[in-house]
Amino acid sequence: MHIVGQRELLLDVMKRNLCSGCGACIDLCPYFKSYKGKTAMLFPCTLTEGRCFAYCPKTEVDLDELSSELFGKPYNGDPLGHYLSVKASKAGKRFETASFQAGGTVSALMQCALTNGYITGAVLTDRIGILPSPRLVTNPDDVVRCASSKYTASPTLSVFNRAIKHGFTDLGVVTTPCQATAVAKMRLNPTAVADFADPTALVIGLFCTWALDYRAFESFLAARVDTERIRKIDIPPPPAEVMEIFFDDSKIEFPLDEIRKLVPESCSYCADMTAEFSDVSVGVMEGHQDMNTLIIRTERGKHLVAEAEKTGFLVLDDLPEENLGHLRWAARNKKKRGLQKAQNHGLLNVRDNDGRSYLRINPEILAAITR
Repeated sequence: MHIVGQRELLLDVMKRNLCSGCGACIDLCPYFKSYKGKTAMLFPCTLTEGRCFAYCPKTEVDLDELSSELFGKPYNGDPLGHYLSVKASKAGKRFETASFQAGGTVSALMQCALTNGYITGAVLTDRIGILPSPRLVTNPDDVVRCASSKYTASPTLSVFNRAIKHGFTDLGVVTTPCQATAVAKMRLNPTAVADFADPTALVIGLFCTWALDYRAFESFLAARVDTERIRKIDIPPPPAEVMEIFFDDSKIEFPLDEIRKLVPESCSYCADMTAEFSDVSVGVMEGHQDMNTLIIRTERGKHLVAEAEKTGFLVLDDLPEENLGHLRWAARNKKKRGLQKAQNHGLLNVRDNDGRSYLRINPEILAAITR
């Protein structure tokens, strides 16, 4: 990985509208801040090599390098990434009175991990009104308070960085695909810190096709509803094609065609729907809104899932082949679209001497995906 500094991050990411607001560059130093989903530079920095550039999921992402380090094998272009198994899942009996979105698998796994000491803290995303708010949770009972989908970009990794700065180790974190990529880059110690120790003990990735620009979404809703009355936001799985806005005693719907206009350009370059660089990935199970699709990728993910099932945190079942086939189809389409757009805009490198890039990918794998 060729690491440079803040100046190049501005040129390569922010001025190209590639920033996803993930928070990976925030709370490393005083120079970057996030406000309502937008990352801003407050002061210039003269460092020629910076963690802000090294951790960003839109700079120098070497897919073979990340895959080899995390899974012991090169990136192969599979629509779902490397994985051990795929299951249907939902929260178990220990969550009968809890309130969560879809099957509750993410909350169940994080609470199990905290309860059993697999992690010392969980980096989650809460909300203030409809604004996503990153949060570090150390009490297992507090996990379900963050259990809802936000649908807008959140600087979650700013709290991850802050927790590490305050001495936390063995952290768990719930990420979108771009955030999972950033965490994977951090784990490789790209700036060669002498006393580096991997701070992560668990990465749970969320399925994601896009995340809305918070400011645009806030304006959209404020013109149509009283945003202070909103209790929950949901997008049912296909073929619904609506966003649901819940209040205490009512619900309204907006066509997804209207909502998709609020998606920032950065999402259109993303080639990962299922957070491939996580330990486990979770999404809503199509046709079963009270269930999740659970992709188990690593041995530590497999171990946690087994423990969660054994202790009543989680219920597992086989995923129907039809669901798996459609998930692979959707993930393949996103991968193809994202890589084609990045290639068309000169943001892919297939050789080591091609200069700085967003993604580095084997040319044969690229050709197989985009043909």
